Amino acid sequence: MTNEETDSQDGERAVAMVGAVSGLALFGDAMLYVVLPVYWKEAGLESLWQVGLILSINRFVRLPLNPLIGWLYNRLPLRAGLYAAVLLAALTTAGYGIWEGFAAWLVLRALWGIAWSLMRIGGYLTVIRCSDRTNRGRLMGRYNGVWRLGSLVGVLFGGILVPMAGLQPIAILFGLFALTGLPLIALYIGRSGTEDAIRLTKNGGAAVKHARIWTRPVKKIVVCGLLVATLHAIFGSTLSYMIASTYSQGELFLGIVISSTVLAGTLEAIRCLWEPFLGVWFGRLSDGPAGRIPLLMLSAAAAALGFALVPIEMPPLAWLLIVLYVKATGTMMTTIVDAMAADVAKSSAVAIMTAYSVATDLGAAVGPALIYWALGRDFGLLPALLICSAVFVLIGWSYRKEYRMERRGEEWAGQ
Repeated sequence: MTNEETDSQDGERAVAMVGAVSGLALFGDAMLYVVLPVYWKEAGLESLWQVGLILSINRFVRLPLNPLIGWLYNRLPLRAGLYAAVLLAALTTAGYGIWEGFAAWLVLRALWGIAWSLMRIGGYLTVIRCSDRTNRGRLMGRYNGVWRLGSLVGVLFGGILVPMAGLQPIAILFGLFALTGLPLIALYIGRSGTEDAIRLTKNGGAAVKHARIWTRPVKKIVVCGLLVATLHAIFGSTLSYMIASTYSQGELFLGIVISSTVLAGTLEAIRCLWEPFLGVWFGRLSDGPAGRIPLLMLSAAAAALGFALVPIEMPPLAWLLIVLYVKATGTMMTTIVDAMAADVAKSSAVAIMTAYSVATDLGAAVGPALIYWALGRDFGLLPALLICSAVFVLIGWSYRKEYRMERRGEEWAGQ
């Protein structure tokens, strides 16, 4: 086996292990979205509005802190950042079982937001360090797919175990699981950390100092990441609402009555199951000779069609298939846009991926607030989803110039 093949295998293993470490850290966070709306009194909370703030504060904390995390990764090895992320994740998850009360949980969730920022940016940097243009999409799909399995485990087993044993012991158990990420980091993440990625920023001395980091392709992919995150957050946050309003009796198909929340959770679990396979497959396609731009345009068109079809009244089974189709377009777009962000991060990996993380976090936080504000003003779900569909069309259309350049064999700054 050649040195190049060995390095490739080591890189793939490192990406998978960082995904696994991220997934282990996610057990507790994913569990809360299922159990806290029901078992909030066990946490010492006094009302449901506190539940909503507890579940969202971690996203808003990440917005101002992501630049600080990026600054730290410019000065610390990747391994150090991941160690800190695992320790914070374990502390906060176990803390759900140790401390009670609104103030304590606000602090815990804010600390979890820091942990996930460290983990997410560290994961992006690992993919950049271990990949090149020929395999970056596949490795990004693998990373995203593996960590999403952690969400699946947290939702599934948290929902089963908490009613049996209570919130406190299961939270402590999940906190201990998070600690198992420490030996994985020690074994599979090199001590050199992000040096290979950061060298893209520092190599060349004065030449790089004067390089233009915020080029048009960089700005464009950051905005694209913001829009894609916002649109899919809108869809995910309104899925239970759509089910309840469209099928008010709960009878969905074959005479089986399923609540909107259970069905929405099941559909999300199905996405988590296919993510490691579909994400890698879409990523591998984008690594091929056709490139990522045609697939981005195709996925945007597919998402536009799905969003336009979802509010149309149809047989329940057909509607469920449309929902799964929309979620598959989400897997495709996320994988491709993440890989494109890594492609354009050549000039300054930490700075660009930090900005991209801020954009996607902002979209995930703004999407639900935006759609429920619109619904609260009687705007209606149909026009809202049609506007989302139109935005997807605009995303795909905005890359027509880059598509023509690739067809002519010309290089553009995102390659």
